[in-house]
Amino acid sequence: MRILIAAALVAGLSACASTPMATQEADASAKEFKVSANASRVYIYRNENMGAAVKMPVLIDNKPAGSTVAKSYIMTDLPAGKHTIVGQAENDSSLTLDTVAGKIYYVWQEVKMGVLYARNKVQEVDEKTGQDGVKESSLIAPL
Repeated sequence: MRILIAAALVAGLSACASTPMATQEADASAKEFKVSANASRVYIYRNENMGAAVKMPVLIDNKPAGSTVAKSYIMTDLPAGKHTIVGQAENDSSLTLDTVAGKIYYVWQEVKMGVLYARNKVQEVDEKTGQDGVKESSLIAPL
């Protein structure tokens, strides 16, 4: 039993890390929720404190987009079309969006209890829910 507890603590602590955050000006600008007519904009946010010390990498189309921590979000502009978003934690959770230019999409990275550390579930949410979640979070610096 002690070995299992020690293994869980080591796994949890190895996931603890901070993520570079954007400037307050960039965060305020992102929260204006504007998008170019030539691209789609996607906000991926974690507005919960659960799993606060766990950094969760996010991939878009198999490329790193950043890593979320509690009360943070990633904002990215994408060309119109199908895109796959994957949140990585104790599990991988994926979502495929078929985006349209000039439209904004909101993806909630929900944090759940896991066996060794936090799990995640990425899911599209409506505009009001998404904007509320982003407003209570801080922008992660772009990669």
